[in-house]
Amino acid sequence: MRISDVARHAGVSPSTVSYVLSGKRSISDTTRRRVLDSIDALGYRPHAGARSLASRRSNVLALVVPLREDVHVPVAMRFAVSVVTAARAHDHDVLLLTQGEGPAGLHRVAGSAMVDGVIVMDVETEDARVPVLRSLDLPSVLIGVPADTEALTCVDLDFAAAGAACVHHLADLGHRDIAFVGQPASVYERRTGFAERTLAGFEAAARERGVRATSHPCDPAAARTLAAELVRDRPDLTGLIVHNEPSLAPLLDALADHGRTPPETSVVALGSLPPGVAELTRVELPAEELGARAVALLMDRIDGPEHPEVTLLEPRIILAESTAPPVRPD
Repeated sequence: MRISDVARHAGVSPSTVSYVLSGKRSISDTTRRRVLDSIDALGYRPHAGARSLASRRSNVLALVVPLREDVHVPVAMRFAVSVVTAARAHDHDVLLLTQGEGPAGLHRVAGSAMVDGVIVMDVETEDARVPVLRSLDLPSVLIGVPADTEALTCVDLDFAAAGAACVHHLADLGHRDIAFVGQPASVYERRTGFAERTLAGFEAAARERGVRATSHPCDPAAARTLAAELVRDRPDLTGLIVHNEPSLAPLLDALADHGRTPPETSVVALGSLPPGVAELTRVELPAEELGARAVALLMDRIDGPEHPEVTLLEPRIILAESTAPPVRPD
């Protein structure tokens, strides 16, 4: 079925049918209704490519999520699924870009006209992609917050507040000697925003509360060794904050080997719990909400005038039996 068949059936010109479909010209209600009735009667379906050309839309969004060695893939995929699900509600598909191409990847996608907009993850504090995003004629949203947010639309968990909330929770219980187990060292070396902000919030709250606090980057392969060192070198340590999901299980196993199961050593997790780990007091990572918010903000930028903004979701502590007041020796 072709557009000329619809035109013949409705008694109008093919260009009139095109204008009814594209909305580029005003058509009388009577003629428009006749064309739409013919479309229904004939079962005509406009070609997807023709629709894209007519609207200058691809109905595709790009999600840039570099899968580096130190990226926890299950968390990255939670974000990807949430973005795909939200995009489908807006009749868009998602092109997933997993290579760490930096600015070159953004130029490539923008130059190809493959997508209507782009969502960028794994945002660094001084991200080389930010000037490119400002220069491109391509709507964008960052899941993450760089140091300079001028003319950018960003959404993220308030990681600084999350790090602080974990300290305040332990301090309120009476803990005065705590440690922070963070991301792998490489994540801090490239100044990944969420990791830096969490650590900054932890350190500021520890100073505010007068708590002895140390921080330790951690590769999951070294988690058991780190736990043993903390038990050996910090006999007065009573609280542990873990911002490293794949390290949680080996850390807890190693603590148990030394007779320090929670809540004897109180443990707060920042992020989702991996399979097999018992319930812990934690600040949940709202990946699904962040993905949906990012898509909604991007569709707003695609459909209307730009209103750059930074949206930070408030962290919420979920309590469990892994935290309690410290046990005082007799």
